[in-house]
Amino acid sequence: MRVRRLAAWTALPLAVTLGLAACGSGGDGGSGSDSKAVSIWIGEPKHLVPTNTTETNGDQVLQGLFSPLVTFDAQSKPVMNAAESITSPDNKVWTIKLKDGYTFHNGEKVTSDNYINAWNYGAYAPNGQDANYFFEKIAGYADLQGDAPKAKTLSGLKKVDDLTFQVTLTDPFIDFRSMLNYDAFFPMPEAAFSAPGVLKDSYEAAPIGQGPFKMKGTWQHDSKIEVERYDAFPGEKPKVQAVEFRIYQQLSAAYADLQADNLDVLTTIPAENLSTAQADLGDRYQTSPMSGIQYLAFPTFDKDYANPDVRKAISMAINRDEITKSIFKDTQQPAHSFVSPILPGFRENGGGAATEYNPTEAKKLYEAAGGPKKITISYNGDGGHKDWVDATVNQLKANLGVDAVGVAEPKFADLLTKVEKKQPVGTFRMGWIMDYPSMEDYLGPLFSTNGSSNYYGYSNPEFDKLVKVGAAAPTEDEAIKKFQQAEDILAKDMPVIPLRYQENVFGHSSKVKNVEVDAYQRVNLTKIELAD
Repeated sequence: MRVRRLAAWTALPLAVTLGLAACGSGGDGGSGSDSKAVSIWIGEPKHLVPTNTTETNGDQVLQGLFSPLVTFDAQSKPVMNAAESITSPDNKVWTIKLKDGYTFHNGEKVTSDNYINAWNYGAYAPNGQDANYFFEKIAGYADLQGDAPKAKTLSGLKKVDDLTFQVTLTDPFIDFRSMLNYDAFFPMPEAAFSAPGVLKDSYEAAPIGQGPFKMKGTWQHDSKIEVERYDAFPGEKPKVQAVEFRIYQQLSAAYADLQADNLDVLTTIPAENLSTAQADLGDRYQTSPMSGIQYLAFPTFDKDYANPDVRKAISMAINRDEITKSIFKDTQQPAHSFVSPILPGFRENGGGAATEYNPTEAKKLYEAAGGPKKITISYNGDGGHKDWVDATVNQLKANLGVDAVGVAEPKFADLLTKVEKKQPVGTFRMGWIMDYPSMEDYLGPLFSTNGSSNYYGYSNPEFDKLVKVGAAAPTEDEAIKKFQQAEDILAKDMPVIPLRYQENVFGHSSKVKNVEVDAYQRVNLTKIELAD
């Protein structure tokens, strides 16, 4: 899902990633760093294994360590990258031919086996990979699920030769070629496994990829991840020798380092600095289109939020216009749909009446539905969310007559872990960046019963059916029609509240140039250069 998955930051005017730290808040603020390395702010990743990475921090790192089968052009159409060709006569049986000359950072030649083994590992349920869902469309996936799977490998994967393999899907999927840009579909070398299907515990600390950069040392948790240029990479060569991904706990610390030229790229400007950022940074302040949406999610399995009317009432009690103006200085836009405006099939009011501000009706509906007397909004403290959460809390207090409070978890990974374990967190913030340019990429992973990022326990069989039928449609127009019908069901059930559409608002130091942040909130690591 190249469109990038769970967004850890608030997407405040900006683009991608999470915290950084200097002066005691994580990271080293540049002291002792390689003078030839470009420093980029991220938050602490949850994982660095391709099949287990579904959030933006880990994705930014993996984008340097691996090279995807396809990339996208300016019109979001897939372009061959590590693949020589990806063809299908019926959108169900796909033949993938790899480009020759790719090697892993340990010298292993990249072959079709490396893709097949990695995908089988990701799809095998007992391995507990967060991106397991992405293999659902491949034939044989169901046999790899459950506590005692019937099989260990996908029947839909077949090796043709060392550089060619065939993928058979359960049903036709019009966007499969685009989907292959996602991290879950990266290959892994033989060295990653201690035995067939058994990943080495040490692999995640220093992932071995086949991309333009290789690991330098190991993942320094809550501090930094360093990579250096891999000279044997056959694709477009990076223009910098090394990248230091610095992990900050607070955006304010990262922004201070950016202003002082001690941090080279900050993809999310803190909300409190939005009104002055352009003046602070001058031509180092930039914006670009992106695909992110910020949501407020409900634990639908919690009796306090099990009633859709409670969820709708909370949605109607939030004044999105006021928050986007006062907090985000119009660098984000109020969201009234569940998918991004940049997608084909987007509708201005796909979320229906419940996404419109109506405090009077909200209070009536909330009281009639027996909403909880206290509303908690949990969020990750390293993503710059405090200001908008505080504003939302105040609106809920005023408009619903309830007690409301924001609770910060140290890191996004901490919040996701609690939600996965169904620990009490109340409502919680979620951000989504597309994995690939399709409505299906928002609807399927986030809201399908077994969706990879359905952290709220939402399940509606009719919704699942519509998404499945849409994905198998022979044409884009037919697919969009079904996806829109599925979105109509979300508008009735409201498992999450669409809050804001994001835009990349980012800054860079005077030491770098050609800084690009894409629709997935990622810094383009092959384009960035040292200014000197």
